Amino acid sequence: MAYGHPPSPGQGQQPQWQQQQTPWQQPGNAWQQPQQPQGGMGWQQQPPGGDNPQGGHDTAQIPGHFGPVTDDEKTWSLMAYVGQFLVGVIAPAVVYLGKARSPFVRRHAAQGLNMGVAAIAVWFVFGLLSLVADFLIWVPLLFTAVEMFFLVYAGRAANRGEFRRVPSAVAWPLLK
Repeated sequence: MAYGHPPSPGQGQQPQWQQQQTPWQQPGNAWQQPQQPQGGMGWQQQPPGGDNPQGGHDTAQIPGHFGPVTDDEKTWSLMAYVGQFLVGVIAPAVVYLGKARSPFVRRHAAQGLNMGVAAIAVWFVFGLLSLVADFLIWVPLLFTAVEMFFLVYAGRAANRGEFRRVPSAVAWPLLK
């Protein structure tokens, strides 16, 4: 099987795969499919540079007003969440203080840092309260399980170049 452009027809001829018209393509039919432009093929092969003028496929448009997001920004935003599994609140703090030049990275790093600070506060407060009542140790454990779910949830969105807001009960809105 060969890949690439189909053979082009001669001057004034249609390709064989277009010569037969199905009933919905008859003139005047309401279900008519769009016609192809004259003098060209109905499809265009993307140039090797992709959608980035410098070449490569390293940008994606995200909803909102951030503009295009590079792969580097996606990676640093993802590290604000994934790094918490390894080093806790240190990872989003490093991203927030060191790499938050773009609004996309800053917003993800702030949310990750808010989640980390909330986890530390919940563990500290309920760790002390569990000295009085043993059953209260379940509160920080459940909070950690919920936080891990939202770390994955927000991390996947960051990797796609999007922003998903985590509920304020998990990510206390301390930093913006």
